[in-house]
Amino acid sequence: MSRTENNMGYWCSAPVTRVPDNIAITDLSQEPPRDVRYRELEDRLNRFASLISAMGLVPGDRMAMAIGNRFEFVEIMYGAMRAGVVPVPLNIKLGADVLDYTIRDAGCKAAFVEPSCNPVIVDVVNRAGLPHRFAFDPVPAGWQSYEPALMDADADFDPPELADDHPSFQPYTSGSTGRPKGVVLTHAGQLWWIRAVQKYWPSTDEDSALAAVPLYHKNAMAGAIKPMLHCGGSVVLLPNFEPRRFLTALSEYRCTHAGSVPAVFTLLLQERDLIESLDFSALKGLKLGSAPVQEELMRAVEEAFQVGVGESYGLTEGGPVMIGTPTDGRKVPFGSCGVAWPEGEIKLIGPDGQEDPHDGELWVRNPGVTPGYYNLPEVNAKRIKDGWLATGDLFHLDAEGFYYFRGRTDDMFNCGGENIYPKEVENLLITHPDVYDASVVAVPHAIKGNVPVAMALLAEGGQATEADLKKYCLENGPAYAHPRRIQVVTEMPLSGVGKVDRNIVQARLKEQFGTVFAEVE
Repeated sequence: MSRTENNMGYWCSAPVTRVPDNIAITDLSQEPPRDVRYRELEDRLNRFASLISAMGLVPGDRMAMAIGNRFEFVEIMYGAMRAGVVPVPLNIKLGADVLDYTIRDAGCKAAFVEPSCNPVIVDVVNRAGLPHRFAFDPVPAGWQSYEPALMDADADFDPPELADDHPSFQPYTSGSTGRPKGVVLTHAGQLWWIRAVQKYWPSTDEDSALAAVPLYHKNAMAGAIKPMLHCGGSVVLLPNFEPRRFLTALSEYRCTHAGSVPAVFTLLLQERDLIESLDFSALKGLKLGSAPVQEELMRAVEEAFQVGVGESYGLTEGGPVMIGTPTDGRKVPFGSCGVAWPEGEIKLIGPDGQEDPHDGELWVRNPGVTPGYYNLPEVNAKRIKDGWLATGDLFHLDAEGFYYFRGRTDDMFNCGGENIYPKEVENLLITHPDVYDASVVAVPHAIKGNVPVAMALLAEGGQATEADLKKYCLENGPAYAHPRRIQVVTEMPLSGVGKVDRNIVQARLKEQFGTVFAEVE
């Protein structure tokens, strides 16, 4: 085996021989937009690998990158992999404390930064005392300018020999339940996943995907960058999400695929006038994922774009995706993420720690699963056993082999002896004609321990009140699960990757309604 075959940094090299002048990336962060063809991308990937090797980084060294959605993100991330250096893509929406912790925990020796992407990132990197610091304009004092340094680097690069279990990159989880955890992902595991996608759900060099969520998140990487650039297709890259620009780009560039988090599609559907005026005939499919998806939203997206819509599921440390569309042509039912992948193993574990045939926590085992969280042996011992990863996600498996996401194990709560899954209450609220989106969380109750409360986003023209929605839930769902209070809003709080931020929802609802309900319900 050649040194490039088991190196994730070369996953997009095959198209250079076959279709070198095809557009790999159209970067809409620039004006006019920048088209990067496979021939140029290959040259820049090699130059980057040469650059970091010449300055003394060696295989296994960690390297921080804080960059927005621009084509250089791809060449920096995968160029580093060619040299065996481990990129650490930072969530640029985070504050100084978490960014500082991440850089220090990973032991980064270099940083590549877009200063405008985060107001504190330059100071954080300076305080960390990293010896190698490169930036896009404006270049901070004492830093090197990225583009001139890249162009001065050698375009010929001979990659080092890497073991299959060599780390490819090290993203950090969101840290919603504490400090973020570094997820080690191997070259062999990542290549297995990409090759499996192409084997069972192939794309062609005529396909293109639109990416608008941050590139540091698996939704954009797994849904667009990796599958498209592996097969010679193209990616249209938006610097950020803005509904009307997203729709215009989807139509203008005749994208065949697009995917994002549910909150993005909720916002898109509010632009009905633009949707009806644009041509989406090139679309082959849309994917919603990275957060719970309500059936009503999927039906509305399908109707608006006149194309098949699927719900995707994955997690960074788990492959990243191990449930998908059946290869036998069966249609995935609404509410399901699909069936188990052909080459991966999954099982459901009940509260008693035993395998359950229908309900439980999802455990996964495949070549793409992380071998462990960085510097966290206690977490590894708890969550990874004999190659099986305990995902923390609850699923139901039906008789036909389809999996249905029910929520996080740490989202479920007990209300007066009844287990409540927030997603099920959210699904009920979404069925009300006046509600576009909803988020349900638990707040303490003097008698019942915890009770559900909700934040509901009304559809355009919606007039429903808190009393209306509460009555609707009582009439159409179990009484014990009805939201005791409902905050009607015109905008949902979103995280940096476009998911509804449940921590902010819970904080706002506690602030408005209090932490203890005195009444007995």
